[in-house]
Amino acid sequence: MPGVEWKLVLRGVLAGAAGGLVAFVFARIFAEPVIDAAINYQTGRDAAQAALNKAAGLPPPEAAPDIFSRTIQANVGLGVGMIAIGAALGALFAVAYAVCLGRVGRLRPRSLALLVAAGGFIGSYLVPFIKYPANPPGVGNPDTIGQRGGLYLLMVICSVVLLVLAVWLGQRLKPRLGNWNASLAAGAAFIVAIGVVMVILPQLGELPANVAAYGHRATETPLPLAGPGGRIVYPGFPADVLFSFRLYSVAAQLLLWATIGLVFAPLADRLLRPPPAAAQPRQPRDAAPV
Repeated sequence: MPGVEWKLVLRGVLAGAAGGLVAFVFARIFAEPVIDAAINYQTGRDAAQAALNKAAGLPPPEAAPDIFSRTIQANVGLGVGMIAIGAALGALFAVAYAVCLGRVGRLRPRSLALLVAAGGFIGSYLVPFIKYPANPPGVGNPDTIGQRGGLYLLMVICSVVLLVLAVWLGQRLKPRLGNWNASLAAGAAFIVAIGVVMVILPQLGELPANVAAYGHRATETPLPLAGPGGRIVYPGFPADVLFSFRLYSVAAQLLLWATIGLVFAPLADRLLRPPPAAAQPRQPRDAAPV
C-alpha cells in the first residue's frame, strides 16, 4: 500500500540518519587522526617537490585556497555530510526493503531488514572497495579524478545489479534445489560474475595519465620522491597510514549499515505486524427457562 511504503521510507531516513551519526562519531575518533597524518605527508611532499622545482628553475604552482578550515571540515563538514549521506542511503534501503517484502520468501520483517542491510553493505561498498579501495589525502593523481569517479560508480552499479540478479536466481532455483543449495549456487554465480567485471575494469595505476607519468603500476600510491641523480629526498606514502585509513573506512561503513538494519528492523516490525485480533465479547448465557 502506498501509505505503508511512505512510512517505510520515512523510517529508513530516520535509521539512515542514526547510522550516519554513529559512523561520524567513529570516524571523528579513529579516522581523523589518520587523515591528519596523510595531510601532513602531502604537505611535506609538496614542499619537497617545490624545492626541487625551484632548484630546476621551474615556476611554482599556484596554491588553491582552502574554502573551509581543517577544523570545520573535520567536525561540522564531516558530521553533516555523513548524516546526510546516511539519510539518503536509508531512503534507498527502505525502497529496496519494500521491493523485497513478500518476494524473497516468508521472512519476518526484522530478519528481512538485517538481510537487506547486509546486502546494501556488501553490494554498494564492500565489493567495489575490493577493486577500488578508499584512499586518504595525498594518494591519487589529480589528473585522474574524473576517470576514478566514473570507474568507481560503474563498479558500484555492476555490484548492485549483479547482487540483485543473484537474489533473483536464488529464488528461481529454490523449488528445484532447495533453499540452501539455491543460495550457494546464486552466491557462486555472483562471485564469478563480479570477478569477471573486476578483471575487465582497469587498475588505477594503468590509467593513461598515470602510465604517461609513472609507467605501468597497480595503484596511484605515491612512490619515494627522487631528486637529481636518483637520490631519494622524500619517502613514499606511509603503508601504515594507508592501511589504517582503509580499515577505518570499512569499519565506518559497516557501522553505518549495521545501524540502519538494527534501527529499521523494530520500526518496520511494529508497522507491518498484523494487529491483534479484537477480543470477542462474551455472549451472555441464555436465561434458564422458567
